[in-house]
Amino acid sequence: MGNLLKVLTREIENYPHFFLDFENAQPTEGEREIWNQISAVLQDSESILADLQAYKGAGPEIREAIQNPNDIQLQEKAWNAVCPLVVRLKRFYEFSIRLEKALQSLLESLTCPPYTPTQHLEREQALAKEFAEILHFTLRFDELKMRNPAIQNDFSYYRRTISRNRINNMHLDIENEVNNEMANRMSLFYAEATPMLKTLSNATMHFVSENKTLPIENTTDCLSTMTSVCKVMLETPEYRSRFTSEETLMFCMRVMVGVIILYDHVHPVGAFCKTSKIDMKGCIKVLKEQAPDSVEGLLNALRFTTKHLNDESTSKQIRAMLQ
Repeated sequence: MGNLLKVLTREIENYPHFFLDFENAQPTEGEREIWNQISAVLQDSESILADLQAYKGAGPEIREAIQNPNDIQLQEKAWNAVCPLVVRLKRFYEFSIRLEKALQSLLESLTCPPYTPTQHLEREQALAKEFAEILHFTLRFDELKMRNPAIQNDFSYYRRTISRNRINNMHLDIENEVNNEMANRMSLFYAEATPMLKTLSNATMHFVSENKTLPIENTTDCLSTMTSVCKVMLETPEYRSRFTSEETLMFCMRVMVGVIILYDHVHPVGAFCKTSKIDMKGCIKVLKEQAPDSVEGLLNALRFTTKHLNDESTSKQIRAMLQ
């Protein structure tokens, strides 16, 4: 039973409490088809992150080209440096589309009648784990993207150069790879401070709007329950002791923050109001009990990427905790 979601015998403040074995949950036969689909997407996530982490940009080449506009060799050098980077950025963007579809498939499985979201999470632990892996990837991707201004600079240079050549009736081979329509979509994606999170938020909102017979509470309850799962595992020594590595602890924290942010974007009044089904004070307290250098990025994510933190309905205590 170690890999199953288990209801804790104690109920605190009427929030659902579960343990989910993020390390060992395996799909049942009923989950396997969807699990395989999502797994096929997630198997590329680590290479995407490694590629993004190694992204250095073409800043020096672009600066030289801009400072010497009449030097053809420097223009070609900058262009040759930027083009493979744009192809890499296209790969990241296309992965976001795959991730969007994967999330919608998971939401459909974890919210559909006749089971409640809580019952789904009890019965379909492996799908819940994949949902967590998507959120974990999303926060890691956006953290890396926010720390890398070269991405925006490279893509802006690419678009300016393409536009200039189009005016001069020149066609470049890379336009077969990244045409104007694709460049427009990529530009909107990378203009976001947290593009993967925006993708997941839009995917969740689209899922809700497309499934009008499904109450929005089914979706938000799925998110709030997942938050509670993570919080309980982090604050309960009995459950934390089941983690075999510190990486799982960090995974759990990232997932908790990711679900809070997603809930805050999807729920009409957000995660911070008194009627929220998320114990925000408890979640922030759990984060603040960890080593500061390991959670500062997560606390910043709550400060700067949530939607409703600064609403009047947010208590002064919660705002003070996040200052």
